[in-house]
Amino acid sequence: MATTLAPDQLPALNNEEILRYSRHLIMPEVGMEGQQKLKAARVLCIGTGGLGSPLALYLAAAGVGTLGLVDFDVVDFTNLQRQIIHFTDDVGRPKLESARQKIAAINPFVNVKPFETKLTSQNALQIFSDFDIIVDGTDNFPTRFLVNDACVFTGKPNVYGSIFRFEGQASVFAAKDGPCYRCLYPEPPPPGLVPSCAEGGVLGILPGLVGLIQATEAIKLILGSGNPLIGRLLLVDALGMKFRELKLRKNPECVVCGTHPTVTKLIDYEEFCGLRGQEQPVNQNGVPEITVEELKQRMDAKQDFVLLDVRSPAEHDEVRKGRFCAAGCARTARIPDLQPQRPTDPAGRPAASRQ
Repeated sequence: MATTLAPDQLPALNNEEILRYSRHLIMPEVGMEGQQKLKAARVLCIGTGGLGSPLALYLAAAGVGTLGLVDFDVVDFTNLQRQIIHFTDDVGRPKLESARQKIAAINPFVNVKPFETKLTSQNALQIFSDFDIIVDGTDNFPTRFLVNDACVFTGKPNVYGSIFRFEGQASVFAAKDGPCYRCLYPEPPPPGLVPSCAEGGVLGILPGLVGLIQATEAIKLILGSGNPLIGRLLLVDALGMKFRELKLRKNPECVVCGTHPTVTKLIDYEEFCGLRGQEQPVNQNGVPEITVEELKQRMDAKQDFVLLDVRSPAEHDEVRKGRFCAAGCARTARIPDLQPQRPTDPAGRPAASRQ
C-alpha cells in the first residue's frame, strides 16, 4: 500500500535526515522518493511487547514519520527476556512511556502517537482511521479477530505475526483482493486450548525474528516494492531454522470479507471467543478438576489424599527454587512410591504418605 501522495506533495528531508538515511537513499528500491514515502507514512502498532518492541524500534529507525502505539500494560520483569524496547529500570513504568523514550532516543524525527488504552470494538475504528497500515503485535485471539475485522471495515492492511515457543507465523491480511485473518481462521479455538506465552513460554529471540519480518512487510507496503506476504502465510521454525510458506486464498464465503458478508460491524470479541472475564482452561476429557485454592483448603483441613506430582523435572526445579512456591507444601508421591493398598497405622487410620 504505497502512499498515494504525488512526489511534489511528499514531505521534504532536512540535511540531518538525508545523512541519517543515507544508506537507504543509495538503494534504487528506496531512494529519495521512497524515504519521503516512509516519512509520510502513518503506521499503527498494536502492542509494545515481544513483537511490538522490534517493530517500533526498526520502523522508527527506518524513518516512518508517524508511529502509533496502542498499549495499556506496565513493564514487568518477565517482559525483559524478549521485549527489548524496555529496560530493567523501566519495570513498573507504563509500556507506552518506556517505548516513547526509546523511540525518541533512536530517532527524534518520528512523531509518536500513544494510545494508552485497551483496543476495543468501541474505539478501534476511530483509532485506525488516522493510520495507513496496522501491524498486529497482540497475543490473544479476541484482539486478533478485532484487528482483522476493523482492518477489513476500514480498508487498512493488517500485518500479522504470532509466536509460540520456537514457532512463529507472519502474513499480510485484509489487503485488496487478498484474504483476511478469518479466511485462515474462521473460528477461534476453544478458550484455554492454545496456551499463551505466559503458559507455554517463548524463545526470547523469536519475537525479534517475527517482529522484524512484520516491520519488513510494513516498509514494503509503504514503498510499494517487492512481493509482500499477501495470500501467503510464512511459517517460522526457529528450532530447526526452517521457513515454510503456505498459499492462502480469499474465501468467498468469509463472513467478513466474502462476497456476502454477514458480519458488517464490530462485535463483542470476548464473547465471540467464548471468554467470560478471566479465561479458563478447557476440560476436554471430563476428568474432575479442582483449583489451586480448593487444593489449599483441603490441605489446611488436613484431608487425607495423595497428591500425584506429574510436573516435568524443569517445572519441579523452578518451584523448588521458590518462584512459584505455595505456602505449605503438600504431601506428594511419585509414581514408584504409590502402593496398591495404602498402609494403616495400629489404629487402622491411613498412614502418612511418603515424601
